[in-house]
Amino acid sequence: MKIATWNVNSLRARIERVQEFLEIKEPDILCLQETKISSDIDQDFIDIIQTYGYKANFHGNGQWNGVAIISKNEQTNVIKGFSGDPKNPGVDRNDCRLIRATIDNFRIYSVYVPNGREVDSDHYVFKLYWLDRLKADLESEAGAQQQIVLGDFNIAPRDSDVFDISAFRGMTHVSQKERDALAAIEACGFVDLGGIWESNGSFTWWDYRQGAFHKNHGMRIDLCLSTSVVAKLMGAVSVERDFRKGSKPSDHAPVMIEF
Repeated sequence: MKIATWNVNSLRARIERVQEFLEIKEPDILCLQETKISSDIDQDFIDIIQTYGYKANFHGNGQWNGVAIISKNEQTNVIKGFSGDPKNPGVDRNDCRLIRATIDNFRIYSVYVPNGREVDSDHYVFKLYWLDRLKADLESEAGAQQQIVLGDFNIAPRDSDVFDISAFRGMTHVSQKERDALAAIEACGFVDLGGIWESNGSFTWWDYRQGAFHKNHGMRIDLCLSTSVVAKLMGAVSVERDFRKGSKPSDHAPVMIEF
């Protein structure tokens, strides 16, 4: 089985690249982030995706954020947003950063963690709260032992997950509080499948500016976490760099996990 995650940075702009990915890579499940589409046009994209034999569920509200799960097999128990009543009004079903579904006995989560912007800003505080809320939801579904959480976490877990840690000192994505929040999720029984890679430089995001991709000045912020039961089934992890090239690429490359 092949499961992939990809921040497409606008599905409207990247739909042809997504079609290409489905044709060439044939993932069984594809999680998307930053789709930037609203519910009133979701059906147009669902119709396109269905022509490739896939089912799709979207959670979006317009020009920002948005997540989706695309799969060959049926999706059941689909939940859009956090479950229950959030403690913070900023974390609600309208934020459109989380969708989950059960597919082939796997509980799949597509997540788009807030950026945080600047350390100690209101956006940063919100990011930490959002991660804590995600942890609570994962714990609430801990009975589903085959959990897989994929998406753009906007966190580089290790110094080696950025091209030059000195260039990121004092910035979001590498701050200790963000890494601690991610570590708290992992402590609930999750494994960073990409972190199993022994080699450095397996980045997933590169700035559009200053030739960052060609210089490999990137970050690994698109992560795949799974419960240990699932991690034992993993066969390979790959960053599909070719989809960061060519016409109208996203600034992220897809990450593929094979089980």
